Amino acid sequence: MNEQKKENYNERIIRILSKDIPGNMTLYSGLTRIKGISWAVSNAICKLLKFDKRKKVGELTREEIDKIEKFMKNPDMKSFLKNRVKDFEVGEDKHIIGSDLELRKDFDIKRLKKIKSYRGLRHASGLPLRGQRTKSNFRKNRSKGAGIKKKNKKTEKSGFQGNKK
Repeated sequence: MNEQKKENYNERIIRILSKDIPGNMTLYSGLTRIKGISWAVSNAICKLLKFDKRKKVGELTREEIDKIEKFMKNPDMKSFLKNRVKDFEVGEDKHIIGSDLELRKDFDIKRLKKIKSYRGLRHASGLPLRGQRTKSNFRKNRSKGAGIKKKNKKTEKSGFQGNKK
């Protein structure tokens, strides 16, 4: 009977913060499937809420899932674990997850392009932002320099005759 329960947990798919997580994963690795939750944040959630990291996601009760979701709405953890330290608009530390994170990232890039900062111009032209060399990398199917030009078929067949008199 105990084996039957374990199989049932493995088959379950649990929805936490609008993300489906397979029931056979551990809580520690399963939480990292959610966009905006890193390994460090997952570890902090397990420690602060006093969950066993090796517990399977399928074994979580509805109350435990609600507890995780409530914690992530307003996380009470160190500021270096949060993904928006000193937010541009508000000025306080935030932790954003899911689709809100993607939207905020897009808005930040649009703001950089609008004010025409260096980073914004690099985003607009599709080049790297952080000082990498661009001679040999980041080419994206552009022509790779001069190279050897192909000969025309007309000049090959006729050949160069020169000045024959």
